[in-house]
Amino acid sequence: MSADTRLSRCRIVLVRPHFAGNLGAVARAMSNFGLSDLTLVAPIADRASPDAQMMATRGKEILSGARVVATLAEAVEDCAWVVATSGEVRGMLRQNFWGTPDAQLPGLLDALGASQSATAALVFGPEPSGLTVAEVTACQAMVFIPTAEESTSLNLAQAVAVCLYELRKLWAVTQPPVLVPEPPASYGDVERMLAKLRESLVAVRYLWDDRADGMFNVLRQILVRAKPTRPDVQVLHGVAGQLSYVAKAWGVKHPADGRVPPPNPEQPGS
Repeated sequence: MSADTRLSRCRIVLVRPHFAGNLGAVARAMSNFGLSDLTLVAPIADRASPDAQMMATRGKEILSGARVVATLAEAVEDCAWVVATSGEVRGMLRQNFWGTPDAQLPGLLDALGASQSATAALVFGPEPSGLTVAEVTACQAMVFIPTAEESTSLNLAQAVAVCLYELRKLWAVTQPPVLVPEPPASYGDVERMLAKLRESLVAVRYLWDDRADGMFNVLRQILVRAKPTRPDVQVLHGVAGQLSYVAKAWGVKHPADGRVPPPNPEQPGS
């Protein structure tokens, strides 16, 4: 099965960005979340400036490779789905047109999954004012990021990072598990560990009377039911070894009458 490349086919479009530092920070956020397609529409900021380069960090290649176009229409001409972002939800915009990132971004992800070559775009406006109404309504949906009422304006790079985090979270749910479970240890490894563990439990007098077999069988069932892996078995070997060392170095009194045990815990009287 080929790798899922949907995120790499999501385009970030910055319309008339003003501040170079934001260009670099956006490129860095794109790198963090697995995107690489950056388009700048009539940028005012210079992506080659020291501020942009400093903020880009590992996103420098994304920044230097960004496409520059004159209009929003040119930036998204080949996209199957275009989502605007704005902090303004009043006026002529119908409520079913806009929504929070978790509500709107599944549609963008679906568009990317329509074919192996489909592209989609997230469009962000200039820092001073955001997208115009005409630019927002030229898109097919809009994302609104809820904020505190007394402070509604997000930094451009912050808004991009929030949206890309939500997009990657949605994408990750569709991916197979990355981690391969450690296989259970072999029967022989488990049996050797259990034998050593029993020996150490006898040495510290956890097992010592006619209930010893029953108690150990319960412990055995607990450990076997857990399907220990080889690393698990190694840890339990270490626990058993330490218990045996303590019993030998310090001595463990008999729980019945306080006698110090004889050297061989299996001999009569132990």
